Amino acid sequence: MSSPNLEHLLPPSWKSQVQAWLAEDTPSFDYGGYVVGEAEREAYLLGKGGRPAVLAGSPFVTEIFAQLGCTVEWHVKEGETFEPVKRVATVRGKARYLLLGERVALNLLARASGIATMSKKIKDLARGYGFEGIIAGTRKTTPGFRLVEKYAMLVGGIDAHRHDLSSMIMLKDNHIWSSGSITAAIEHARAVGGFSLLLDVEVRDEAEADEAIAAGADIIMLDNIEGDELVQVARRLKEKWRGQRKFLFETSGGITEANLQERAINEIDILSTSVVHQSVPHIDFSLKIQMPKN
Repeated sequence: MSSPNLEHLLPPSWKSQVQAWLAEDTPSFDYGGYVVGEAEREAYLLGKGGRPAVLAGSPFVTEIFAQLGCTVEWHVKEGETFEPVKRVATVRGKARYLLLGERVALNLLARASGIATMSKKIKDLARGYGFEGIIAGTRKTTPGFRLVEKYAMLVGGIDAHRHDLSSMIMLKDNHIWSSGSITAAIEHARAVGGFSLLLDVEVRDEAEADEAIAAGADIIMLDNIEGDELVQVARRLKEKWRGQRKFLFETSGGITEANLQERAINEIDILSTSVVHQSVPHIDFSLKIQMPKN
């Protein structure tokens, strides 16, 4: 059986997002399209830049051009690493429609591939340090572009973490302070979240982590706890609650390539970081229409 296609995760609404992107880019007259007309042309989609990259975003690019009556033939598969300069696809259609889709497609592909490339890099680094747990992104995504960014994390081989406020109950410092205590916040959340939603609670120290475990949290986020303290807190609490409670430890906050090794420890079950999608270098792509052959 072949591997499942990540495109099949996309909700029915995703194609309407593509339509909105195209409408945003050409809100009135297409002056460039007037110049080039509707001659049938072939264009090469080139992966450029100075480093190997992971291709991500091909379903979206295919749909962008499909809505413009063009076709895309991919030469690099989604999730594959390619060396620049590489022809990753050939796009065929009328000249003005190729150019209508060009910038929308390139911007999306650059961002998605950048996220997938960084996601793979962080995962590979963590595995190289011996970390066996889950590598996850965060919800610090771009409003209106979350679907693409979360999808790109999956293409890069990491966990996308929660997608929105309805996906999992996460109680952070403001929730706890507003509720009066960790225990009260958890009790209120459980009353409405029921059995089907995991409960992830952010804590600042060992005492708060202990309270969250006692109150029944599923995941304990040891936020900004680092180094030997992180190791010792996790070890002590796992030993204390062994056989009494089932829970996972998550480390998050301030994780970078530079300090990844000290956070990627097997006393921790989940390592979540925004470094895989915030301010990541984009991957350079270009679309070049080919001159007609005589």
